[in-house]
Amino acid sequence: MVPAFNEEKSIPVLHGRITKAMEGLSYEVIFVDDGSSDGTAEVLKGIAGRDRRVKGIRLRKNCGKATAYSAGFGYASGEVVVTMDADLQDDPAEIHRFLEKLDEGYDLVNGWKYKGKGSPVRAFASTVFNRVTARLTGIALHDFNCPFKAYRREVVGELVLYGDLFRFIPVLVSDRGYRIGEVTIENYPREHGRSRYGVARYIRTLFDLVTVLFLTRFKKSPLYFFGSIGLAMALLGFLIDLYLTYQKAFHGMLLSQQPLLLLGILLIVLGVQFTSIGLITEMIVSISHEGGRVRSLIREVIGGERGDVG
Repeated sequence: MVPAFNEEKSIPVLHGRITKAMEGLSYEVIFVDDGSSDGTAEVLKGIAGRDRRVKGIRLRKNCGKATAYSAGFGYASGEVVVTMDADLQDDPAEIHRFLEKLDEGYDLVNGWKYKGKGSPVRAFASTVFNRVTARLTGIALHDFNCPFKAYRREVVGELVLYGDLFRFIPVLVSDRGYRIGEVTIENYPREHGRSRYGVARYIRTLFDLVTVLFLTRFKKSPLYFFGSIGLAMALLGFLIDLYLTYQKAFHGMLLSQQPLLLLGILLIVLGVQFTSIGLITEMIVSISHEGGRVRSLIREVIGGERGDVG
């Protein structure tokens, strides 16, 4: 499955490489045209007309890679789904290494472009991003954002992607209890077009990391998140007002002239509000879990008769 945006020159080359790499295997190729403004759609129509294994999906506008992934996953029919970019920086000849890794018992195999990350600034930013993400999530991967991945079919069936969360697919997959492996791959220079990454990407990534951490760590118990912030605020506000009360009682301080009084009251009010938000979200989570989603977390049932588990 290959998302593409304005890649009319790259797609024919990539299709040829995929055809050569997958010779002798049963497969399909899904290109998702993410609202391209060049001739990408016409190129896909031509290739699909010659090769029945090729399927093209056109989005009405440029929606981003998360939407393109979701569209492609929805139309994929294979037992294994492999994703890669259309810019020729990923070599389809390495797909067999991903399949071999899946055969070792992994559910998602992530590529690691261990060299050739582009400019020194981009390479440094990528290193920082991956190390911080690995540290905060506890997942020992070197290249979270690598588009070259292989998934078992059931994994993509549970992925819910929006915004830029595709950068954190391994984190979302790990949270569902799937096993993740990694293989080193080459990163080839872009042959056509230019990279569309900029400074704004890193800012969005920071917010997305916070979102993913919240969704994976506190999704089941949001009160831990909101309550911790609320408790810290309320405690700080209480200590400030307690100090001012002491100054008023023993030193005659005029509280009306102390801006700290308002700060203390504000922190207490915010603390109560954050705690209330946590309690409300706990209620929402509790209601949403009625009926349970335990079955989706069961890898296999060993022994017994069918119907033993209600």
